[in-house]
This record gives sequence, structure tokens and C-alpha cells, in this order.
Amino acid sequence: MHGPRLASPRAGRHDGIMARARDTRLAVLARDLSVGHPAGRDVTERAVDGVSFELPFGASIAVMGPTGAGKSTLAAALTGSKPAMPILGGEAWVLDLPVRRLSRMQRRTLGFHTGYLSQSAGATLAPTLTVGELIAEPLTSRDRRLNHRALALRVATLLDEMQLPLGAAAKFPYELSAGMRQRVAVARALVLAPKLFIGDEPLAALDIEVRGAVIAALQRRRDEYGMASLLVTNDADLVHAVDASVLVLRHGMVVAQGPRDAVRWSPSVDADPTLLAR
Repeated sequence: MHGPRLASPRAGRHDGIMARARDTRLAVLARDLSVGHPAGRDVTERAVDGVSFELPFGASIAVMGPTGAGKSTLAAALTGSKPAMPILGGEAWVLDLPVRRLSRMQRRTLGFHTGYLSQSAGATLAPTLTVGELIAEPLTSRDRRLNHRALALRVATLLDEMQLPLGAAAKFPYELSAGMRQRVAVARALVLAPKLFIGDEPLAALDIEVRGAVIAALQRRRDEYGMASLLVTNDADLVHAVDASVLVLRHGMVVAQGPRDAVRWSPSVDADPTLLAR
């Protein structure tokens, strides 16, 4: 299922690339994208340098590489919600919106249709909100007139999908284990039924018994309505489970990319990180 067109980039001197950006089969189109470090560091230094890739709806891409490669910076920049991540060069269109020059309305639209799971999301949940409030907040912040019964049902459905007890809705984050908090964060990122899921280490802190719940949730949305997924992960099992293509970064640059069966990356502790391609 193809995602609906949300907006059209302006025509300009990059007409060839623009035409591809308007192809609504693509959830993400990046062309020679360069991103600076977060505010507080040298804004001219590139954390991501010249990255190009396409992510169709109904597909997944895994961004892999060593610590400090720029994986999380790339993911955060594509959400359009991190002005502290300056785009220094190139272009990116996410859900057909130009991330480099989003208007306020476009930024809101992108936030509504993109589910973002930031790095360490489970550890940074607002401590003053209950689990039910945390999961529902993306909905209630946009429409406070929502039917409370329907909202409670939506939260309960997500708790069940994440293999969390229904009683967890009334608890606060500090009352949950790290793995439970991570699943709450995933549920929160999925509550709006996003067209695109951007997940930074979505399986972090999860025991083997419950990893399948998160993987199944991503697969279900891919199959039911064509959700695309961009996953920051070095977990080969996750890459295989969601049949993701692979984009490997090192020092902010792409050093390999292709289908998961053609490109593998291993963060060996005994040797330099090794790229293997068949």
C-alpha cells in the first residue's frame, strides 16, 4: 500500500531529483545529505557526510556502523523535529516533505505521520505521567476532545501488543523495568499509526522473550498499511526479521549499502570493524 501524498516540493534547479521526491512510493529520499553535530559543537563539522538512499513504503532499511558513525544523527535529522541538527548540504524528503526547509505546518504534519523512537527513549520517559498518559499523549496533544473510552481501548490494545499487563497503564515509568519502559516507548511511537517509523535501537534493553513483540508490531504495520521503517541497529537478527536493506556508516560516510544478503557488518571487539560483501 502506498502512502498518500502529503505535499509537493517546490520546483527548482534540482528538477530531476524533485521528480523522484514526488514519487509517493518513497517514504524517504536522501540525496548527498550532510548533517552537522548538535548545537554546542562546531556547526561546520559534519556528523553525516554525503548520504544518499531511498526507502519505499512497505520496506525497511537498517542503518549500521560503529559508535560515533553518525547513525543517530541521521535518524534524528530525518524526523524534522531537531533544529539543533543542522543540515549542511544535500537534500532529504520525508513523506514528500523537504526536511531542510520545513514550514511550521509541514513540521507538524511530518510529526503526525512519523513515529520516532529516540536513542534511550525508554530511559527518558516523562516521570510525572502514567504509562497510559505517555502512550496516549501524541493523540491527546493534537485533539483533547477524544473519546476517553476509545482512547483507553487504543492504549490497552498497544499494551497487549507489547506484551505488557493492562495494569501497567496506571503505573509510572519508575515502577517498570528497563525492558518494560522500552516497550512503552515503542507503543508511544506507534500510537498514531505512522506511515514511517524511525527507531534508534528499538530492541534496546529487551529480553529475548519479548523482542518478538516489537518485531511483530513492525511487521504487522508493514503488511497492513505499508509502514516504512528506518532502524538504527547493529542487530543482525532484527535486520533479517524485517528483511531490511542495509546502509553502513563510518565516520559519517556511507561505506557500504545494499540488500541484507549482500552486505553484512560486524562490530568485532577483537579487530577493526569489518565489511563483508558477497
